[in-house]
Amino acid sequence: MTPDLNPTRIYVDADACPVKDEIYRVAARHGLPVSVVAGQFIRVPQDPLIERIAAGSGMDAADDWIAERAGTGDIVITSDIPLASRCVKAGCEVIAPNGKPFTEQSIGMTLAVRNLMTDLRSSGEVTGGPKSFAPRDRATFLSALDQTIRRIQRQRATPSAQNQS
Repeated sequence: MTPDLNPTRIYVDADACPVKDEIYRVAARHGLPVSVVAGQFIRVPQDPLIERIAAGSGMDAADDWIAERAGTGDIVITSDIPLASRCVKAGCEVIAPNGKPFTEQSIGMTLAVRNLMTDLRSSGEVTGGPKSFAPRDRATFLSALDQTIRRIQRQRATPSAQNQS
């Protein structure tokens, strides 16, 4: 059996991510590397599996950094819908900090609603934003991340088992 040369990596769009500590714990439990990407310096735990990336202050610098590197078998944590769309198209598993998965089936409608709400807000029709992060969202996120990791691990193990037959 050959070892997996490209383990699943978790990419975190970190500037406004409320679940970074949870990501670190789940990643450590599964032995997965984490890239914590922000526009500027951000504090992360001293751990060889955790990589801190200061992508720069340019518009969408952190998003571009993630989108250029994340691929099939990787997990991206973001609430940024355009970034989620780019990553889903690249074959990544994408999860919002509230635990909502972004999928090929849902991303088109999610992006359309986001654009509509942006237009309505800019015209003064709507002044509210998304609902605030709740404790239940943290639990939902933890469950979604763990399930996603396990699903990827099963998918990667299945071809290996079939090749040995």
